[in-house]
Amino acid sequence: MLVLVAPGQGAQTPGFLTPWLDLPGVRGALEAWSDAVELDLIRYGTEGDAEEIRDTAVAQPLLVAAGLTSAYTLFDDPAQLPLKVGAVAGHSVGELTAAALAGVLPDEEAVRLVRLRGLAMAEATAATATGMSALLGGDPEVTIPHLEKLGLTPANVNGAGQIVAAGTLEELAALEADKPEGVRRVVALKVAGAFHTHHMAPAVDALGRAAAELSPADPTVTYVSNKDGQAVAAGSEVLARLVGQVANPVRWDLCMETFKELGVTALLEVCPGGTLTGLAKRALPGVKTLALKTPDDLDAARELIAEHASA
Repeated sequence: MLVLVAPGQGAQTPGFLTPWLDLPGVRGALEAWSDAVELDLIRYGTEGDAEEIRDTAVAQPLLVAAGLTSAYTLFDDPAQLPLKVGAVAGHSVGELTAAALAGVLPDEEAVRLVRLRGLAMAEATAATATGMSALLGGDPEVTIPHLEKLGLTPANVNGAGQIVAAGTLEELAALEADKPEGVRRVVALKVAGAFHTHHMAPAVDALGRAAAELSPADPTVTYVSNKDGQAVAAGSEVLARLVGQVANPVRWDLCMETFKELGVTALLEVCPGGTLTGLAKRALPGVKTLALKTPDDLDAARELIAEHASA
């Protein structure tokens, strides 16, 4: 059984879309989505520097667009996806990618929604200087109470010995000076704010108003939610969770537990892959993993799909 996963913000790097533009259909899709959201995704994905693509309002639609185009290049016909893939999931904004791949939202609607999400979260971020830092190592039962003592939120509980703390820059500085017992390193992330915390509450309201205008379909493939790792069968529930997760923690550890229960044998991460396959290698021993970083990875990805396809 194969699970297709999509990374969250921070996975983007300058120029990461450049090699994908030579593939049939990619440039046209990106141009259409760029027009729909009034944002030049091609320019940002090929010429934007690290600071430009760190901007929340840019990074989020860029990541969803990249994930969708890379996923669709894997199949001669995108309609094959639910026949070959056993489950989909996404980390943070990657859940919008997963929702589109599962047929909950049409691609253009997903890209429009994620553009609004990014703008709303950027506006919320501007209100207070906040950020996120990854903690490597340690025991969650020790780390989480320590973070809460410092006023920080365990915004991403990723499993495989990784928790991401989020809060004000002052709170994150205090964490640097006072690491929880057992934590080896604290690494500042390439994001512009404290996502998945109460700091994002205004963005939830804005996203909720936009989502109320949509008519989601039920997933055509098992959709695993990062709210609690549960498989969600109703499109309306998927959409409600997409709205709420903006200000609530990501439980990727529980998603990986669900992958185990589903009997997943292979995990394929769409572009710009690497983060989630790294976690899976440590948390899901015996599960084959592959990250789509460039088109050079497509042949190996297709082989993986052939070996582990659900049908």
